[in-house]
Amino acid sequence: MSLLECKPIKEKKKMPGLIGKKVGMTSVFSAEGKSIPCTVIECGPCVVTQVKTKETDGYEALQLGFDEKSEKHTTKQLSGHFKKAGTTPKRKLVEFSGFETEHKLGDVLDVTFFEGATFVDVIGTTKGKGFQGVVKRHGFAGVGEATHGQHNRQRKPGSIGACSTPSRVFKGMRMGGRMGGDRVTIANLQVLKVIPENNLLLVKGSIPGTKGSYVIIEK
Repeated sequence: MSLLECKPIKEKKKMPGLIGKKVGMTSVFSAEGKSIPCTVIECGPCVVTQVKTKETDGYEALQLGFDEKSEKHTTKQLSGHFKKAGTTPKRKLVEFSGFETEHKLGDVLDVTFFEGATFVDVIGTTKGKGFQGVVKRHGFAGVGEATHGQHNRQRKPGSIGACSTPSRVFKGMRMGGRMGGDRVTIANLQVLKVIPENNLLLVKGSIPGTKGSYVIIEK
């Protein structure tokens, strides 16, 4: 197949959602009395800080702001941006699209947005582990038993390639390096409970990130 015959790459359809903060993990009991581990997410309230249209921006989207930020630590440009929306400064700004209903500047969306939803996708940044070796980063077993003078080789990577041929290390070779801190999406997490009075969303299982880290919840 030539380059001219290649099919265009399909863009990922953007989904509506909200910004949240990971509170921690707990467990709830099902109707059968089974304990189900779940993650508690503080989901909203999110304020519409900008409405993007095809006429002005070339695409349609809503910019949502979440979590209060002091005026002192906000730049003048962003202060004017938030004042235009009639809201206080926010720490986290994320764009969403695909909302079924129209929204205006200053509208507030809370966790009730997910009432009736069965599954959601959660996007977050995994915990940073720093520089790690091949045993922790890739699950290598090391060189095995500590015999024949191998007193300091238990967690080493071993050989990483041949000598004269190919005279280089191939790209993608699994070696030591920075681990964690990656943007990860966990798809199809079951919604267990929505608590509107506290803006809490309970989803089954774990989500990426540390306690207090920001996450994106897509419907």
